[in-house]
Amino acid sequence: MPTAEEAGLIEDLVIANRVLYDQGVVDGFGHISARHPHNLGHFLLARSMAPGLVTAGDIMEHDRDGEPLDAQGRTPYLERFIHSEIYKARPETMSVVHTHSPAVIPFGVVKTTLRPIYHMSSFLGDGVPIFEIREAAGPDTDMLIRTPALGAAQAKSLGGAAVGLLRGHGNVVVGGSIQEAVFRAVYTEVNARLEVDALRLGGGQVRFLNAGEAKAATDTNRAQISRAWDLWKAKAFAPEQ
Repeated sequence: MPTAEEAGLIEDLVIANRVLYDQGVVDGFGHISARHPHNLGHFLLARSMAPGLVTAGDIMEHDRDGEPLDAQGRTPYLERFIHSEIYKARPETMSVVHTHSPAVIPFGVVKTTLRPIYHMSSFLGDGVPIFEIREAAGPDTDMLIRTPALGAAQAKSLGGAAVGLLRGHGNVVVGGSIQEAVFRAVYTEVNARLEVDALRLGGGQVRFLNAGEAKAATDTNRAQISRAWDLWKAKAFAPEQ
């Protein structure tokens, strides 16, 4: 039986999957994990399924190499190595999100850089690296991070950033909690839409947040994450009218 702390984390993971779907960050694909609260080398992640349908019974514990400990016939995500390798490389990371966030995809295939255009996306101020899978696996892959070696290469590309892009694929977002990772995933998508609008309106000339503004706003926002989380949770679980 899971401990109370494990049960709470599983509940938050279920909520996170539903919120990410409701906010349009994931659709039938994408996933979010959380570092195990007691065995910090392990993590919790749903079985391979649409995020918007995840329940507590779908969450499985995975070991440090990304393998489920008690699958019970449940199929794990092919790209679970995104999570396992980031947890190895980033001890401070407590949650990892992988999405195919629609407005973000173009920034992985053009020279225009994804940068923080307003205070809510200030966490982008440390830079948003782009992982080029061809450099790690050659020219003819299916674009998926389906091996530990590819996961390690992607984690190295991410470095210390909060968000990293996967060229022609999607993005990876990390946080110090499930709530922070969800917050960042949602506002990365919002920032991408706003940046495209600003670039169009400004003829390519945009005044982005500077380093000091980005840091100060990130510190402020970190104390306000629960406001967004509570709203998104209520909306995602609201009864259908």
